[in-house]
Amino acid sequence: MKIYTKTGDEGTTSLFGGKRVPKFHLRIDAYGTVDELNSYLGLITDQEVNNIRTSFLRGIQEELFIIGSHLAAEPGKEHKYLPPLTEDMVEKLEREIDKMDAELPSLKSFILPGGHPSISFCHVGRCICRRAERLCVNLDHHEKLSPVIIKYLNRLSDFLFILARKMGQELNVEEIQWRPK
Repeated sequence: MKIYTKTGDEGTTSLFGGKRVPKFHLRIDAYGTVDELNSYLGLITDQEVNNIRTSFLRGIQEELFIIGSHLAAEPGKEHKYLPPLTEDMVEKLEREIDKMDAELPSLKSFILPGGHPSISFCHVGRCICRRAERLCVNLDHHEKLSPVIIKYLNRLSDFLFILARKMGQELNVEEIQWRPK
């Protein structure tokens, strides 16, 4: 099977279901950003400090594929063979956030992203996640999405923030507190 089809050479692409839309369509932007986030999550997973979390992070990547497949599906058509979006996906993130947060010092001020490349990768991933969330909220105003998608992305950005802090703790990197002048 060839990787190129040439069907997008005119600036359109197909949704799962057959409908063709322009490549700048909000739905394409939303699932493209989720794909970008998934790629960045691969980079975060590949950081040595995350060796103990590889399985959990790979699970998130799989869930992002599920979200992407729902975003890539033509709205209004039944897609019974898509993997389901479940509240358990969100609850799993919440449990992991709570577990890591319980091991961290409480925040007394905003912190600046950085201090170590691994931590910075995590913060960039968090920002990509927030962009994906904003795009999905916008899309939801035009074409209703499963509420799990927006909840999941919202919680995932929280997870990535806490993960960045946890990685810093494990790397013995002091958090850079924001001190407004």
